[in-house]
Amino acid sequence: EPYLRRDGAASLGVLRAASLVVGLDGCIKAVGQADVIRNQFSEATFERIIDCSGKCVLPGLVDAHTHPVWAGDRVHEFAMKLAGASYMEIHQAGGGIHFTVERTRKATEDELFTSFQHRLERMLRAGSTLVECKSGYGLNLETELKMLRVIERAKKSMEIGISSTYCGAHAVPKGKTAAEATDDIINSHLPKLKELKLSGEIHVNNIDVFCEKGVFDLESTRRILQAGKDIGLQINFHGDELHPMKSAELGAELGARAISHLEEVSDEGIVAMAKAKCAAVLLPTTAYMLRLKQPQARKMLEEGVIIALGSDFNPNAYCFSMPMVMHLACVNMKMSMNEALAAATINAAYALGKSDTHGSLEVGKQGDLLIINSSRWEHLIYQFGGHEALINYVIVKGKVIYENERCEKMSSY
Repeated sequence: EPYLRRDGAASLGVLRAASLVVGLDGCIKAVGQADVIRNQFSEATFERIIDCSGKCVLPGLVDAHTHPVWAGDRVHEFAMKLAGASYMEIHQAGGGIHFTVERTRKATEDELFTSFQHRLERMLRAGSTLVECKSGYGLNLETELKMLRVIERAKKSMEIGISSTYCGAHAVPKGKTAAEATDDIINSHLPKLKELKLSGEIHVNNIDVFCEKGVFDLESTRRILQAGKDIGLQINFHGDELHPMKSAELGAELGARAISHLEEVSDEGIVAMAKAKCAAVLLPTTAYMLRLKQPQARKMLEEGVIIALGSDFNPNAYCFSMPMVMHLACVNMKMSMNEALAAATINAAYALGKSDTHGSLEVGKQGDLLIINSSRWEHLIYQFGGHEALINYVIVKGKVIYENERCEKMSSY
């Protein structure tokens, strides 16, 4: 049974013949040798006991970057991309984010909630127990709030853990300049979010900006992130994806919790992030689908940057599965399996400011775990797209929320 220590390094403890106990409060009460735990809890009564002989218990996976609330898929654009159209060419032709924004503005809150719920259920079946969810397909206050209300509804009604992110600066709305969009966000969107937070209607956790050439420049990004930080939001933004923008340096300076993408990060930016303990959320799906160069995971690891992983689930990168993301991280970004597992659990929790409660199997932490139908945890990464018959149970706060009958019919891998 692998568990991860909280020091952020890929130090992996594997316990054999071990047991784990979760209390009714949803927190882990004990983890260790089975016989010791059997004696310790000999008087206790259990609501449910799961026999994991020949199986493996892992921390629930944490997806540190997703865009899961939208209407209007972009399957038609996939063909254009395959034929060689770049992300920015599609964006400038009114496709990309703008296409999805149009559809999302028209969709009702209930329509958005239903599709969002289905997507979260698919993420859960692939082992994600905590997911970061962004707004950002509204680009006007009304639609951004509609998206954030949908995320809030899921937080209250679903078992999966959610960290919500206001991403109103995901693109510059049609008919506005970047400067006008920046002023609108600072003078109108953020004060409204602060008000809704105080009234208890919407609790947003993070603020995000797409810091990119032709989208939000460094100065606009700085102003928006600082204004978000001033109302108590964690900084967690898109940077250095298509062009080197010095986003990493900015994030380190502002005390950002995490920066995503970083395909074009500078050497100075890497050093600054390591020093500031700012997590790098790497997204191997994006570089793979857009045929960009992969983020320099090895260099970041050597410099001591805390590396997290995310699926970047969105209409441009339609992937729900953190096991597939870990596999791509190992193959395309040259991470080891230990590093990838740490990046998809404890470090991804760190990137969301939740590593004290999530991301590893330790006494006192939330009982979020996976049981896989194999005695070797590496199967979760080794099998590319194999999670549908491999993940046996998904457990959140000690409660089984997904049980996979397929595993019972198959002997362990």
